[in-house]
Amino acid sequence: MAAELTGLADDRALLGRTSTAERVSDILRSRIAEGFFPPGTRLSEDSIGGALGVSRNTLREAFRLLTHERLLVHELNRGVFVRVLTVQDVEDIYRTRRLVECAVVRGLGEPPYGLDGLAEAVADGQRQARDGDWKGVSTANIHFHRELVALAGSARTDELMRSVFAELRLAFHVVDNPRKLYEPYLARNQQILGTLQRGERDRAEEMLAEYLDDSLQGLVEVYGRRVADVS
Repeated sequence: MAAELTGLADDRALLGRTSTAERVSDILRSRIAEGFFPPGTRLSEDSIGGALGVSRNTLREAFRLLTHERLLVHELNRGVFVRVLTVQDVEDIYRTRRLVECAVVRGLGEPPYGLDGLAEAVADGQRQARDGDWKGVSTANIHFHRELVALAGSARTDELMRSVFAELRLAFHVVDNPRKLYEPYLARNQQILGTLQRGERDRAEEMLAEYLDDSLQGLVEVYGRRVADVS
């Protein structure tokens, strides 16, 4: 916890003069997504409030916002904890992903599409894999899907999926063999990108649907065995 709090203190500058619960929640959401606070971790008001230099009331409001996003859970007489997802939660997250991501591809219209962000995410994932950084591969994969959603040009859809992807990372942090989980999708991300670059929208949607179904199956297989260890 000490190392995480040291890193959190570095984020104090992000608050600036107009410190708000929303900005605190943005910082904590990012830290949770990055795995600094793994599922099951109890969040100390005193330690985190001191690291960020914010009041107890501001921090409690940030906790409330993140609880509403299902990233945290409040347990009576115990405190606030980073949520541990159930297998049913993971399945529901993927149902949402399939509905939204496939609809985004289906609604792209006529090519060419603005795929620079998608291409950068693919290249980043391949670079992280060469370095053996599988946590970095996971982050690049999330960026790939965020960039895919961004093709819709909808701030509301981006906001919805920001929370969905942050929640998904809670499951990824429990996986004990990230390379086995993520490596197959490096090539599949490249294939989807190439299909969109050729303007083959319908084929890209089919590939994405298969991709998400396979990803769900693989994640549930490993997650179901691990989740009891952090519950």
